[in-house]
Amino acid sequence: MTNASATRAAWAAAFPIGTANDALEAVCDSWAILASRPRADFHKKKREDHLTRVIKTHVERVTASMRGLIGMWAAENVINRVDFETGTILEERRNDIVYGWNDQTQGYQLVLEFKKLTSTANSRNNYLGDNGVGRFVSGMYSHGQPIAVMVGLLIGQPEEIVPKLCKQIGSSPHLEALRLQKNGAGEVIDQPSKLFAKADFDTDHDRPPPVGPPSGTIRVAHLFLEFRE
Repeated sequence: MTNASATRAAWAAAFPIGTANDALEAVCDSWAILASRPRADFHKKKREDHLTRVIKTHVERVTASMRGLIGMWAAENVINRVDFETGTILEERRNDIVYGWNDQTQGYQLVLEFKKLTSTANSRNNYLGDNGVGRFVSGMYSHGQPIAVMVGLLIGQPEEIVPKLCKQIGSSPHLEALRLQKNGAGEVIDQPSKLFAKADFDTDHDRPPPVGPPSGTIRVAHLFLEFRE
């Protein structure tokens, strides 16, 4: 193992993955309840920001307590990039769902970015682009954190969508734009996910400090959820 690989492994091992997994499981529990049947104001035609606010509130009030999660939940919370010399706000974004907590030494955040995902190339590009996975690579999301989660809300059958996405991830221009790192087998996708049992696969991306963690990379887990008809 190279020094860089050892640093990445040590930093990932220090992250409290158990708490992150409980948070992700709570989100999945709420999704299973809310999406179990079509509801008047929660269905696949609703905007992503509406869906994520409903999910966050359900998690916060129902499923998180079942898992003993006492951290803070937020949906559509504002984050900014600021020039502190002039006080100018240079950029503003909103995280879909964030779970934040701390231990005796530092604070942690698990950021979940939600995107509707169909079988079309445009939908895949949106999922992988600057408004999707790119927010964890060249954007402001998950500042200093070693892991994050992309959530694909599937509009269609998984077998018609996910394999095409996997094939497209490693192709140009995404390979370079997302600064994808290859694993020991020379692949850019780790499948199944090494982070979360609920996730389908992981991808590693070069992301040096200060936006990235000291390890210099961020690992993104990809989770796919379905609407019940």
